[in-house]
Amino acid sequence: MTKIQKLLIANRGEIALRVIRSAKEMGIKTVAIYSEADRNSLHVRNADEAYCIGPPPSAQSYLNIQQIIQVCKKAKVDAIHPGYGFLSENAEFAAEVKKNKIIFIGPSPQSIEIMGSKLAAKDAASKFKIPMVPGGDKAVKSVEEARNISQKIGYPVLIKASAGGGGKGMRIVEDDSQLEENMKRATSEALSAFGDGSVFIEKYISSPKHIEIQILGDQHGNIIYLFERECSIQRRYQKVVEEAPSSAITPQVREAMGKAAVDVARSCNYFSAGTVEFILDENLNYYFLEMNTRLQVEHPVTEMITGIDLVKEQIKIAQGEKLQYKQEDLSIRGHAIELRVYAEDPSNNFLPDIGKLKTYERPQGPGIRVDDGYEEGMDIPIYYDPMIAKLVVHASTRAEAIERMIRAVQEYKISGVANTLQFGEFVMKHPSFQNGKFDTHFVSKYFSPDLLKKTTGEFKILAAAFAGWYLENNHQKTEAIPTTAGKNSKWKNRLKD
Repeated sequence: MTKIQKLLIANRGEIALRVIRSAKEMGIKTVAIYSEADRNSLHVRNADEAYCIGPPPSAQSYLNIQQIIQVCKKAKVDAIHPGYGFLSENAEFAAEVKKNKIIFIGPSPQSIEIMGSKLAAKDAASKFKIPMVPGGDKAVKSVEEARNISQKIGYPVLIKASAGGGGKGMRIVEDDSQLEENMKRATSEALSAFGDGSVFIEKYISSPKHIEIQILGDQHGNIIYLFERECSIQRRYQKVVEEAPSSAITPQVREAMGKAAVDVARSCNYFSAGTVEFILDENLNYYFLEMNTRLQVEHPVTEMITGIDLVKEQIKIAQGEKLQYKQEDLSIRGHAIELRVYAEDPSNNFLPDIGKLKTYERPQGPGIRVDDGYEEGMDIPIYYDPMIAKLVVHASTRAEAIERMIRAVQEYKISGVANTLQFGEFVMKHPSFQNGKFDTHFVSKYFSPDLLKKTTGEFKILAAAFAGWYLENNHQKTEAIPTTAGKNSKWKNRLKD
């Protein structure tokens, strides 16, 4: 067993800071890397050492494999944690790390490569008889071949890119007349986004839930599942709200999906933390979607309901330690919900925003966790993902967790950039979310920008009415209160913002 003494985090922002904190608790020295745009970031300040690796564009900094390896050698680190995004699912990077005798905190390059292709993943998982969405198991070479598959399984169908994710290279096709044009678009988009134009056809599940299972595997063949996360509230095929556990599935389905996820991991000899994603239909039939060979953005909700630090487990597994838990040791404790707080404008089709955080005050109190990489006065850069923070709450029941999230959102003060806090409150208060009867089409079914404007307008009217009443009824009292606040009062300035 190798004891890691010094760890480089090949990432930025909140996930780099989150890894640094767990590593420090384990007595491991940490090394940060940063682009010129991130020179003043919190992860840079919190690491034991930090090295600039290039200009702001990702291709010249956080995606520069050779530059990262050079920093590892210079800093004499034992291991690299890739976080998520950037190089976290890059088999070439994992192989290069291993080649330079540095520990990669994640799975083997072979596992990453197999699960990095949706077609290769389906092929590996099929050996364990994992339920699959009906459709082709190979890339389609022609429109005629795609038409034959589509007619056999029945429309609507989904054209999907074999590589990548995030909704790129994906098209819903309702009938034969739409097939050729959509196939051209999907192929072109996949080639542009991933350098691989391979696409395949599968049945489109019209009212799906997106359920994923967290797994942990060690290098001794032990694999467990840490229950599920409900990830159906999405925009542009990307998650915005996640929770654990799902209110939709039964204990029997949970166990069956957990065992299926473990088998998917076994199919590629997987170790480290990973996530197996499934589609769940209205009849609770589940189908394998893909496997993410890294830590997920939404991992905190699993940590909240299990009490297990997934980053620490990743590090222990990378050191060669055996899992400390057996499946029967695990249980679900309460309910957790995560809201991704993005610098995006929900009233303008969730368009990303940039600018300075004029106001930035985190919510506090029982059961609240904020994973972020910002503080008041910092800029949201244009070069990277627009996520500001992950707001996570935990409570004994789902209903209490929803109420806690509403309170946390209302306490969270952000100005200077558009953000998704108000949208998160909309979700929490919507009857379909509260009763658990929602699917991945929640945003298109229930949300429109006018609903946020209406809520904001009503709030302003109520606030103005209350202010008028308060001043009228407390005039003498307010005049008698001494104050030292002058024209530079932060409170007065904030009202101007």
